[in-house]
Amino acid sequence: MEDCIRSFFDYIGENKAREGLLETPKRVIKSWEHLYSGYKSDPKEVLGKCFSDGACDEMVVLKNIEFYSVCEHHLLPFFGKISIGYIPNSKVVGISKHAILVEVFSRRLQIQEKMTGQIADTIMEVLQAKGAMVVAEAQHMCMVMRGVEKQNSIMITSAVRGLFKSDHRTREEFMGHIRN
Repeated sequence: MEDCIRSFFDYIGENKAREGLLETPKRVIKSWEHLYSGYKSDPKEVLGKCFSDGACDEMVVLKNIEFYSVCEHHLLPFFGKISIGYIPNSKVVGISKHAILVEVFSRRLQIQEKMTGQIADTIMEVLQAKGAMVVAEAQHMCMVMRGVEKQNSIMITSAVRGLFKSDHRTREEFMGHIRN
């Protein structure tokens, strides 16, 4: 892999023997281990330990979960925040599990639309929730650094499942929670 990174330096016209780049291939590989660590985790296992004690049938919301990901189209970062709401169906998980779930999916080559849906689908499947809604807001460096170069553009995606899809009041309640 280090040779591939050195070949990249050749491709862009950089001197791979330059002092500042000598250790860069090792640093890049180490950073990739973190940036793409989501491949080593099973999202279903993240939500695997559930609790029936304390389960309710009222909405549970965790908002503004920071995330960082890499666009699979340009290999450039995109980052922002995700808000998750779900209505339990006899079981809940610890609140940190939602943030970890976001990490699992965001630490993969990804597109925002797919990631948003993957999070909602996993909550529905593993928790057998009555409904789930996920809203992601992100800035994409492929929009900022290249192409159209729009500095202030924010992409918003949502995934709506179960009761959130069939009941507009439930959807509006969730949106009210994350707006404030």
